[in-house]
Amino acid sequence: MAAQNKGPGSKQPTINDVAALAGVSKKTVSRVINRSEFLTDKTRTAVEKAIEQLGFVPNPQARALAFRRNFLIALLHDNPNAQTVLNFQRGVLDAIKDSDLALLVRPVDRGSDKMLEDVRTFLEKQRPIGAMLLPPISENDDLAKLCEDLGVRYIRIGSARIDDAKHCISSNDREVVAEAVRGLVALGHRRIGFVRGPVGFRSAAEREEGFRAALAEAGLDLPAELYAPGNYRYTAGIEAGEALLSLSAPPTAVFCSNDEMAAGLMSVAHGKGIRVPGELSIIGFDDSPTATHIWPALSTVRWPIREMGIRAAQTLVPDFLSPGAKDDDDSNVLASTFVERQSVAPPPGR
Repeated sequence: MAAQNKGPGSKQPTINDVAALAGVSKKTVSRVINRSEFLTDKTRTAVEKAIEQLGFVPNPQARALAFRRNFLIALLHDNPNAQTVLNFQRGVLDAIKDSDLALLVRPVDRGSDKMLEDVRTFLEKQRPIGAMLLPPISENDDLAKLCEDLGVRYIRIGSARIDDAKHCISSNDREVVAEAVRGLVALGHRRIGFVRGPVGFRSAAEREEGFRAALAEAGLDLPAELYAPGNYRYTAGIEAGEALLSLSAPPTAVFCSNDEMAAGLMSVAHGKGIRVPGELSIIGFDDSPTATHIWPALSTVRWPIREMGIRAAQTLVPDFLSPGAKDDDDSNVLASTFVERQSVAPPPGR
């Protein structure tokens, strides 16, 4: 039935009007609006028809008052890779686009002595339904406990399991990096460089553990000079490239802990006249747009960060999303995969 036409000055329909027309209580109407699963199809249909007939539009302020929460979910981050934050944010927005929820993004300073105090003030002021914590602050147990103490739902994102499944979305960085490095070894590479991630990041540690595990399987014990520091930024890749490619015996392949650093290293190789992949193979991690915007296109590990954003929202606020939005996998571990492109080949002479 079409919505009733209301002329100028006509009274807007209320939740009480909907309840009266549908023959249910106001609480039942509220449950329908908030997509509660504990309703019969008959009741849900009657309320939805009454809403359509009256042209009723729920008042978000009134709903927020009833829930004692704003219809906000917060994304807290302190991550040097802007693309990671953006892709995760896109995933969250994909998940909540048909709901009444809004996303609030808040950068924090993990190096500040007042980080927990600042986050507490933010959460108490904004009163979000839940908070999503990106690495590396997701690894802070005190931050998770703060959310719990304040009654704010939380979900932690990581490169390994750092909490139970209802509070954590993780990937399998260690295993997939080992797989990628085994591929380099199979091609004949024996002198392989590694560009680390930032000190203190679990993702950096997991990726290096995977790298070392693959070397150990192959019986390779590489010298310290083949390990270069990094911080997930392009400039770190340039610095690593200058150091690794200036060695008297440079590596024939380099694994970089993210694509930005791989791009920086590739730029140095081009500048030195080193052919990629003819003389040097390079692998990155993330499968960010950078991987296909450089030449040759970068072989890399695809980190499912956008899918992790979707799953995070589905796990954090399932009662505010459409029924059945979340898939049947309750492990909340999303697999990274190796993507082979044009930056890897056998070493010279093979």
